Amino acid sequence: MSKQRKVESDSSPEPSSSPELDVVDRIVAQWHRERPDIDVSGMEIIGRLGRLERVIRPKLDKVFAEHVLESWEFDVLATLLRNGAPHQLTPGQLLDSMMITSGAMTNRLDRLEARGLVKRSKSEHDGRQVVVTLTKKGLRKVDDALADHAANELEILSSLDADDQAALVTLLRKLSLDLAAS
Repeated sequence: MSKQRKVESDSSPEPSSSPELDVVDRIVAQWHRERPDIDVSGMEIIGRLGRLERVIRPKLDKVFAEHVLESWEFDVLATLLRNGAPHQLTPGQLLDSMMITSGAMTNRLDRLEARGLVKRSKSEHDGRQVVVTLTKKGLRKVDDALADHAANELEILSSLDADDQAALVTLLRKLSLDLAAS
């Protein structure tokens, strides 16, 4: 399934101290020099996405830590919040929304419930079904963290103007939908 095509060695920038080049440019240039017969252009995107995640994650985690939250805790609480009042979902609905295993979800809910941020109870509509509800304490916690988290994300993206951000959203959405369909 490997697609290989000959790549002209001058199609990628040569490593230099130019501020427009990043480490991925240098890596790709090295591959062009060493293996010009292999198309490594995918590294220009995939490599940057991976490197960006490693740079962005600590910035996100710092804001969550200021609110005494782990990123996964914020994800669960925010999922309940964004679903609207009464801020309640079944564990299965949370599981679908978060793409984790059921064992991991049970563990997460146990920990959040022990902190008083969510409560589990029987569904009013079906006594066999459990629902997870954001508590008042959980609602305050996630609502406070959300404002700082959103501001932090905007700060992270501040080097991109509105048009750049819109173009990036469009391209990432396209890639996400395509990969989800395959």
